[in-house]
Amino acid sequence: MDALSDPARDQICLMKSAQTGGTEVINNIVGYYIDQDPAPILLVQPTLEMGKAWSKDRLAPMLRDSPALRGKVKDARSRDADNTVMHKVFPGGHITIAGANSAASLASRPIRVTLFDEVDRFPASAGTEGDPISLGRKRSTTFWNRKSLEVSTPTVKGSSRIEQSYDGSTMDQYWVPCPHCDEYQVLKWSHCQWPDGEPEAAYYACEHCGGVIDNAEKIAMLKAGEWRSREPGRAVRGFHINELYSPWVTFGEMAVSFVEAKKFPDTLKTWINTALGETWEESGEGLADGALLNRVEHYAAQVPAEVSLLTCAVDVQDDRLELEVMGWGADQESWGIEYKVLYGDPAAPELWDRLDQHLRAEFAHELGMRLRIAATCIDSGGHFTQQVYRFCKPRFKRRVYAVKGVGGGGKPLVARPSRSNSGKVHLYAVGVDTAKDLLVGRLKIAEPGPGHCHFPSEYGAEFFEQLTAEHCVTRFTQGIPRRVWQKKSGGRRNEALDIRVYNLAAYEILNPNMAALKSRISQQAANRDLIQDTPQEPVATSSAISRPPPRRKGGFVNNWR
Repeated sequence: MDALSDPARDQICLMKSAQTGGTEVINNIVGYYIDQDPAPILLVQPTLEMGKAWSKDRLAPMLRDSPALRGKVKDARSRDADNTVMHKVFPGGHITIAGANSAASLASRPIRVTLFDEVDRFPASAGTEGDPISLGRKRSTTFWNRKSLEVSTPTVKGSSRIEQSYDGSTMDQYWVPCPHCDEYQVLKWSHCQWPDGEPEAAYYACEHCGGVIDNAEKIAMLKAGEWRSREPGRAVRGFHINELYSPWVTFGEMAVSFVEAKKFPDTLKTWINTALGETWEESGEGLADGALLNRVEHYAAQVPAEVSLLTCAVDVQDDRLELEVMGWGADQESWGIEYKVLYGDPAAPELWDRLDQHLRAEFAHELGMRLRIAATCIDSGGHFTQQVYRFCKPRFKRRVYAVKGVGGGGKPLVARPSRSNSGKVHLYAVGVDTAKDLLVGRLKIAEPGPGHCHFPSEYGAEFFEQLTAEHCVTRFTQGIPRRVWQKKSGGRRNEALDIRVYNLAAYEILNPNMAALKSRISQQAANRDLIQDTPQEPVATSSAISRPPPRRKGGFVNNWR
């Protein structure tokens, strides 16, 4: 905030973790310019929706509750065309709230102060207009006293916008004195320690004297700290800070979250980004098929004992349907159960009848019962979209879902379903890049346990060649790096990879209570003789998925009890 008031600086960046007040910095800067130095302001969020949320949840309460700001900006509900949720006028200036995904919202107005929040979630281009940060800054070209601020938690090394900005800046870090030896240091995660098995008792060990620093001493350290530049001669003022400095998060809370996050590469990646404010460095751009082929194992039954849930995914090709049934256990440890190819014409009903018959199949469990598939995702993005819609719509209650892959970084694994399609079916958009990042991270887990992927001995070399057919490369769009998944050379098929992605989506859509499923499996196993003599309902079709209780008819009269 002080740097933005420095006439010698016109560009500032902050690479940060969560819980360190980054959004509050932006709020305070907006309030300062409204009250003390009125100017045209542009605030850019990753999307228009996030911009609206900031305006309603952050800006409106600040304008209402700050005595210095109260009354300077009219309420968006008043009959004033100059004041809306996304554009507000105040004496001497205005603030426009834009989305990085909308070129129109970044254009037209001259701007003196440009503020960019969560820049690592910005798209590479605002529509077809180019880099949203460059578009925003162009609005301030005519101002001699212009200011620009970028704030973000980082993402992946080599494609992080905020890392790129910070690496070209003064690279300031916050130095704090040890309460025991008074030596200054930058707080680093490697010096956070705890007794074995007790992360909640974590403390910080001084890198100079080894003294134990507890949470009660953190506030005094922060008050006595100072920013120091590693490259003071650079024009851009850049800052980096992590959650170790947060007065709202204890060392123990950080350690507990770390122990939980390190179970999976994807959750550890999120922890590195949001807790340490550092980029995640991928250990490799892809996988070798041979390494996975060497991991095949013999199952004692069609479905191993640890599996509590089955999902299926289907890929539609011009002359066949390819599908894989996967089993899931605790902590998303997974087992490949069956990979099958159904040859035929996807335009003909006969092939879909065969698929329907297969989705109704029961699979023998090692503990004596039989499981059915709990959910199925079918790719609708090929040449047979209408056939997929017609198949899925009447089977929605059986949890047979139509899905469509959506490329690009930052997409959710599964978005809310939409019925805005020609078949009026519930269509789920799957963030395929997000899913592939997650999948590759889990395929690299070599030892059985959370996230590990098991493969049966029936899976051959062709399956693993398809599963590893793509790798992630860095491409530059108008100078902005972005990670892109593409096929390796040699024209490999990638159906097995796509099917695994949609199996992940099926699990995500279900969001199952795995502890309850495991308990039910154990209970049925204890009554194996009864199960073998009496047909049982499939495990995955009743309490497998947490659903709200059915609503009673009759309104208040019948529901009050």
